[in-house]
Amino acid sequence: MDKVRVCIVGMGIGRPNGRAIAANPRGEVTALCDLIPERMEEFAKELPGPVKFYTDYKEMCQDPDIDAVFVGTPNQWHVPIALEAVKNGKHVMVTKPLADSEGAAKELVEAAEEAGVVNMMSLSMRFSDQVQYLGKLRTQGFYGDLYYAHAQARRRSRIPDWNLGFIEKGGGAFRDMGVHVLDSVWWLLGMPKPVAALGVAGAKFGPRGLGYWDFRQPKPEFYTRFAADDYGGGFILFENGTGLQVESFWAGHHGEMDATQIELFGTEAGAKLRPLTLYRTVNNAPQDITVTLPETKRTSWNNIADHFIACILDGIPCEAPLRHGLIVQRMMEAILKSGETGKEVRLD
Repeated sequence: MDKVRVCIVGMGIGRPNGRAIAANPRGEVTALCDLIPERMEEFAKELPGPVKFYTDYKEMCQDPDIDAVFVGTPNQWHVPIALEAVKNGKHVMVTKPLADSEGAAKELVEAAEEAGVVNMMSLSMRFSDQVQYLGKLRTQGFYGDLYYAHAQARRRSRIPDWNLGFIEKGGGAFRDMGVHVLDSVWWLLGMPKPVAALGVAGAKFGPRGLGYWDFRQPKPEFYTRFAADDYGGGFILFENGTGLQVESFWAGHHGEMDATQIELFGTEAGAKLRPLTLYRTVNNAPQDITVTLPETKRTSWNNIADHFIACILDGIPCEAPLRHGLIVQRMMEAILKSGETGKEVRLD
């Protein structure tokens, strides 16, 4: 095999992932799968070669001309589609979060590993140049001992209003946005083992028809079906003693429309993601170092696609397997469960 032939499922987040796969000389988007044919027809115009259209993912997974499947659907469909793909021997890449529940995520990870296919999470924040830069510093020992971190994903009024999957059970702010910062900061900390979580979570805006994308007003038949969280936050304790404060808001009364942030605290140095800044003390004087990365036309989607294709064709170890997604899912679900029960959730 000299090229990976990929089917893109879902024409939302599937588009940037599909573009990146098509841009790789060893990748090819040969099929699209979506419930709405017009969406596939529109995206197909961007692709360099002819593509097949599928509205039935089970039929698609039986196509011998497809080597790998990207799953970019609402959360509730990640596992059914990815399971069908791995059962048919397809390599699979899944957008975040891995699933709508921990149980479903575990089922998929076990099936993918047993099938022996390349399985990977598509994580646009973890694979961004900024996060990768901070990660390289960790491997070089720049921070010393990382003992604490803070991560947040906040929006002022941006509850998605174009798909019920976002707001029904299994959706929500933490699985939509919090997953990005949680995954990235966990990776930056060296992926320590989580042992306990204490959190709060709920819905203060969505069920009232408030807080939706750019202050739009959805119809009551939409927002009355709200059954997820529009905010969540808490504290995760890791086996090595590291602590993490993490939070995610779809809506809230604060100063920024859309902001994500990660802060790292180490014994020798610290860092902030946005703007990319390093902090340390040299000769008893504080240093705040602003980092400007070289400009490039490449995106995190290109980094993700290139790695996925290299894992398949070159056999290199996957740096973001679905098992990572399962561990992040466990931490997310623990925060949300703690928010429901008001009690600490043990993860060990």
